[in-house]
Amino acid sequence: MAIITDSIEKNGEISFREGGSEPFEFHYYDKDRVIGGKTMGNQLRFAMSWWHTVNASGADMFGGDTMDKTGGLSGMEKYRAKADSAFGFMKKLGIDYYCFHDVDVAPEGETLEESVKYLNEMTDYLLAKQNETGIKPLWVTANMFGDKKFMAGAATSPSADVYAIAAGKVKAGIDAAVKLGSAGYVFWGGREGYDTLLNTDMSLELDNLGRFMTMARDYARKVGFKGDFYIEPKPKEPTKHQYDFDAATCANFLRRYGLENDFKLNIEANHATLAGHTFQHELRVAAVNGMFGSIDANQGDLLLGWDTDQFPTNVYDTTLCMYEVIKAGGFVNGGLNFDAKARRQSNTIEDIVLSYIAGMDAFALGLIKAYEMIEDGRIEKFIEERYASYRDGIGRRIVEGKETLESLAAYAAGLRNVTPGSGRQEYLETVFNEILFSGKK
Repeated sequence: MAIITDSIEKNGEISFREGGSEPFEFHYYDKDRVIGGKTMGNQLRFAMSWWHTVNASGADMFGGDTMDKTGGLSGMEKYRAKADSAFGFMKKLGIDYYCFHDVDVAPEGETLEESVKYLNEMTDYLLAKQNETGIKPLWVTANMFGDKKFMAGAATSPSADVYAIAAGKVKAGIDAAVKLGSAGYVFWGGREGYDTLLNTDMSLELDNLGRFMTMARDYARKVGFKGDFYIEPKPKEPTKHQYDFDAATCANFLRRYGLENDFKLNIEANHATLAGHTFQHELRVAAVNGMFGSIDANQGDLLLGWDTDQFPTNVYDTTLCMYEVIKAGGFVNGGLNFDAKARRQSNTIEDIVLSYIAGMDAFALGLIKAYEMIEDGRIEKFIEERYASYRDGIGRRIVEGKETLESLAAYAAGLRNVTPGSGRQEYLETVFNEILFSGKK
């Protein structure tokens, strides 16, 4: 698996200069460039996804592997070699964080006890690599969807034994997060949902899920985890009805079970569009609910009905994303995890490197343009003026809670010809295009 690092060396050093013309150079991303008072590296906080980058082999639901990332190795030797390769890859690209599921970095044993033993061995190895490089996890999670025991869910399984195994896996994952200094732990409910209500006790499943996350929160705080917990919304696939459908659904769930002070949302672009929303919408919903936390950076194919996890290259989306991040106050413990994989036909190590450069550049350009949107001021000024009626008079009294239904009815009784002003959507979209294509860097 060291072929990743060797391949980068073969093609020359990765350049961090702006304006590069070679494919292995960044055109916009400069980790140390200061914009908005902070470096790009601190604002974007890029992370490598272990499952896609180190392990994914090009297989999809219709066909097998198109890449071999085993290096001809097996057992723990293979996992250690993958770790060596991963840290070399991240160091070369200037990526400071990584994300992983438990079974990404260590083999799964025949029992929970054996699996935890392997995970402890490998996290010792990862910790040594972290001490050498300064790279650390953005967040950690447990895979509770791949094995057949999780076919009906994990924390929402009808089997109490499966529920207990899931608890053991999360306990081990939290221990790994503490050991490795991760500031985040993610709950991605891969199969926490249902296919038909004919065999489902929804009330029990939701209560069990709430109990599960409460137990995880309490254990983590007891052992010294001070970071954020994340729920990652996803509307469907593999189950027809996921309990974490979108940001609004997750916010409601967290408040119902009293978890809103410890949990935030990890928003994924591809999941947003599968839910029938825009990426920007989901980020805004998370922010207005005080639950914006982290991002899985990718994009989907709107002509396909599943989670394609493509590398993000749409600068409209990355600009609007970073606009929301800036407006939300920026990342605290979260960041931009590339939950993305090179296409099945892009099956060389060089393609993986180029994919990361494309994604990192797209978000760097999005960050630049988002600040230009704010500095330009026309869009924000229009929004401010559109809601001007709430700054004084009856509008201000509404905002201050000084009106009642009766008083408002009395005020409105004699009003005539009331019409809100134009929303000027086309003008604002033209302004956005003007900012995007102004030619600045």
